[in-house]
Amino acid sequence: MPIAVMNAAHQKFIAGAQEWCSLPQLDIAAVQARVDSGAKTSSIHAFNIEPFTRNSSPWVRFDIHPIRQNRRVTIRCESPTIDRRIVKSSNGQSEKRFVIRTPLTLNGQTWDIELTLANRDTMGFRMLLGREAMSGRLLVDSEEKYLFGEVDDKQVEILYGKSAPAPGSGLKIGLLATDPDLYSNRRLIEAGEKLGHEMVFLNIRQCYMKLDADSPAVHYRDGRILNDLDAVIPRIRPAITFYGCAITRHFESLGVFALNNATAITQSRDKLYSLQLLQQQGLDIPITGYANSPNDTDNLIEMVGGAPLIVKLLEGSQGRGVVLAETTKAAESVINAMKSLRANLLVQEYIEEAGGKDLRCFMIDGKVAAAIQREAAPGEFRANLHRGGHAHLTDISPEEEQLAIKATQALKLNVAGVDIIRSTRGPLLLEVNSSPGLEGIEAATGQDVAAKMIQAIEKQISNAYSQTTREQTETI
Repeated sequence: MPIAVMNAAHQKFIAGAQEWCSLPQLDIAAVQARVDSGAKTSSIHAFNIEPFTRNSSPWVRFDIHPIRQNRRVTIRCESPTIDRRIVKSSNGQSEKRFVIRTPLTLNGQTWDIELTLANRDTMGFRMLLGREAMSGRLLVDSEEKYLFGEVDDKQVEILYGKSAPAPGSGLKIGLLATDPDLYSNRRLIEAGEKLGHEMVFLNIRQCYMKLDADSPAVHYRDGRILNDLDAVIPRIRPAITFYGCAITRHFESLGVFALNNATAITQSRDKLYSLQLLQQQGLDIPITGYANSPNDTDNLIEMVGGAPLIVKLLEGSQGRGVVLAETTKAAESVINAMKSLRANLLVQEYIEEAGGKDLRCFMIDGKVAAAIQREAAPGEFRANLHRGGHAHLTDISPEEEQLAIKATQALKLNVAGVDIIRSTRGPLLLEVNSSPGLEGIEAATGQDVAAKMIQAIEKQISNAYSQTTREQTETI
């Protein structure tokens, strides 16, 4: 039992150099802390640190992996900030860190402490408890550890829904795509491996499936059976949407988590259907017309306010299949020509005041992970980066943020690129992309978007394990 020492104000307890504690306000049920009176300040492992304002006060949100050598458990935290100060680490390096104040529970006692937010991935412990936090409450016996009890793997499993894996282990994640050299695919592989996961590139065309009630499976051309994956990231080219979604759907039937599921990808790829889903949720979109017969061309043009107008193929990406018709005669010619080829197309109003600019909101797990403004190249009306446009970091309004969030929710996508155009009547949704590229958004914002996508997988799988554990506990 720990030794209590009487003090005029309250009892002091003798702690070991390593102890388990909790931070209830941050939903961190258990974390190992190094207790070090030689360090002045205390710190907690944090990444994806994002400052924001709430009720005119400074706040910060961040993620942590509270258990050492376990990236499956991810906690998303929010807290008011009380300062941002220069802190010198044990290796002599100085950095500016956010400071929060939060309750600490240790040995049944709870008191407020200050914590700086720092990436402690290379440190032995996720938390450091310094002498300012111990003042008047703790003494340290550096020869002892866990004087207040240990938390074993079974307890971790109950608290977080998943026991700590062996050192160096992680998830096995398959990247479903066709080109391993594409920037986005390379970045996702790199980010996953950096976060401790086994990343496997899978060419969609080399995957095939076995449908069987007793032993369903996904096979690969080299003889592998891929049923042991924890998750897949579908990055499906429009030309193979049907087959790519069939493979993704089969993985889902095997209990493999898909970052975007097949149903959400399929409906997002159909421009008409996705616009119908968005309008059903009351979300603002440009006036759009659709008809099957060439006899309705004049009415379509009139429906969207006349020329100039946009003609879009229902299937297309990166600005392909999108035409600006500047006159009524040009619009009639383009529409009738496309219909003569039995192409399905939309006719959409042209938002002239947008000036060839749009917003790309990169959505991850229902939140805006990064946002850029794209601007068309001279002489071009499409702002797509693949069309020579350029991008820069931008701030979006609360209204634009809510529009992007609701659009992602309407299409049930975990990851999406939401394109918004600014008009005189407010922001309008252009489209929602289920396989948004990473190169432009990462270059313009400096954000590690690929890592955030991997962390979204970690969070979803952690939550799934937690839910399963709760259900199993309730049935006992």
